[in-house]
Amino acid sequence: MNTRTATVRADEGTPTLIGEHLRQWRLRRHLSQLDLAGDAEISARHLSFVETGRAAPSREMVLKLAERLNVPLRERNVLLVAAGFAPAFPQRSLDDPLLKSARAAIDLVLRAHEPNPALAYDRHWNLVSANRMVTPLLRDVPARLLAPPINILRLAFHPEALAARTVNVAEWCGHLLERLHRQCEATADPGLIRLYQELKSYPIPARSAPLPADNVAIPFKLRFGGEVLSFISATMIFGTPIDITLSELALETFFPADELTAERMRAMAAALA
Repeated sequence: MNTRTATVRADEGTPTLIGEHLRQWRLRRHLSQLDLAGDAEISARHLSFVETGRAAPSREMVLKLAERLNVPLRERNVLLVAAGFAPAFPQRSLDDPLLKSARAAIDLVLRAHEPNPALAYDRHWNLVSANRMVTPLLRDVPARLLAPPINILRLAFHPEALAARTVNVAEWCGHLLERLHRQCEATADPGLIRLYQELKSYPIPARSAPLPADNVAIPFKLRFGGEVLSFISATMIFGTPIDITLSELALETFFPADELTAERMRAMAAALA
């Protein structure tokens, strides 16, 4: 499913019947009824009856089908409600006492990654938390673009923000746009689809040439203080979340791609101490 198709479906409204929900998710995953039925260990006939409303699935079947379809936890609750059951997955604030250990783990990772930048963001790429090394890299960004909620993709693409200082803006923003496109296809989230369309409207040049064959990752190259800092990034997620907030949280850590960048980040951290 392309992003345009996802946008059309989002605009048409959310289905109200469990069978319609399941059919949409199956189509997003490019699975036939026979494929999904085999994965879920049920008959294709029964799955067909569920999708057409001729049979009502049990709570266990809804959860099993959602698992096989890799439906996000937030949307699994939607499926359960559509089938007449109570939601199964809570959504707590990171300040909730029950998420204290998870919040401590996030803070630990962010602090431990210094002197290099690291940040945490939610499902719509809004900044949740960051270590000390992120703020100095944003020093030339207008204050109005740093008003909460700060969307880190918007900062990357906005011509008054990081796009103006990103040396390889076509490659880096192209990479980010591809990541967002995959998320749109995987989740059909209307908020992500709107963000994707917004980012496509920014004046980012197209990639001029294929990446060199010896590249192992697309670096983020940022002009800073008359020099170019170069980073490679890695993304971390919680492995087995059963809370919606944790399932939608990601940590992005940046590592120096050369010795100059490593030296400059160590010096910057020392200055902040």
